[in-house]
Amino acid sequence: MVKHFMDFCLRDANKLKEEISLYRNETDLWALKGDVKNSGGTLTLHLIGNLKHFIGAQLGNTGYVRNRDKEFADRDIPREKILIEIEEVISMLKKILPSLKDTDLEKEFPIEFLGAKRTIGYMLLTLSNHFNYHLGQINYHRRMMA
Repeated sequence: MVKHFMDFCLRDANKLKEEISLYRNETDLWALKGDVKNSGGTLTLHLIGNLKHFIGAQLGNTGYVRNRDKEFADRDIPREKILIEIEEVISMLKKILPSLKDTDLEKEFPIEFLGAKRTIGYMLLTLSNHFNYHLGQINYHRRMMA
């Protein structure tokens, strides 16, 4: 099961890289239109921070310290820098996830999530769903900017 999660994570992270690369104009990464409150760039920074925090810091002890507010406040980060950060996340996933065993899925996640103790399996499923939700928003945002 962990291997499947890793396969999905890597597939989706590579899809995120592709989506960011497909924006015609780099400035469109940060553009807002209509009632859309988060740009593709903002959502990408949020996904990067989320994985670095929950998988990197919590499961891999990377020492990453999350600043969630900054994920939503930063603007105009160059596309190349974002793509490098996505690559760093992919490398992190490739390093940390293979260390997990299927039996680890029933173990307690190191920190509470939404005010409760959760299992690692619960958190991995939550992270996957969260990532795909925002990946879809980024895809929609990119096409809206075209």
